[in-house]
Amino acid sequence: MNYCSECGAAVHQRIPEGDNRPRYVCSQCDTIHYQNPRIIAGCLPVYGDKVLLCKRAIEPCYGLWTLPAGFMENGETTQEAAMRETREEACAEVELKGLYTITSITPINQVQMFYLAEMPTATFDAGEETLEAQLFAEDEIPWDQLAFRTVINALKFYFEDRKSGNFPMRHVDITGERNRLGSDPSRKN
Repeated sequence: MNYCSECGAAVHQRIPEGDNRPRYVCSQCDTIHYQNPRIIAGCLPVYGDKVLLCKRAIEPCYGLWTLPAGFMENGETTQEAAMRETREEACAEVELKGLYTITSITPINQVQMFYLAEMPTATFDAGEETLEAQLFAEDEIPWDQLAFRTVINALKFYFEDRKSGNFPMRHVDITGERNRLGSDPSRKN
């Protein structure tokens, strides 16, 4: 950040009085500009014994498979964001069953939330940001073509939890690696 969005003057980093970390502060009007993590909301859509995945038509990870998800918009709940992203990316309607995974990704300042969701019908299609949408059984998942660590984790949790029928909310911290597979040398299937 170089300039204040309030007055246009230059900003500099310092720890404001009463705070504990550096923030961008305007040199003219003293406005403190807080920067906070971005929230990604999405679904793990299930139809029968299959899950719905989308092949990305955008970067990052163009051409790789993911769960439908994206940035939460102002003025919507996380549930609304998850359902909207599923409609936009997979042209699918879902019924949310509950929050399933929360992943804090500190290297890129994101929090990703996936809701477990049921598809009442097998109606779906590729949205604008999707090359292809497809239902996959567990043994059909293209594990080596998944776009993000968060998607791999959510799918592994789901297939493991499905054995017992118990789907507890999971929290994962990704602190020393980026979420994209290409940046994760420890990735193993």
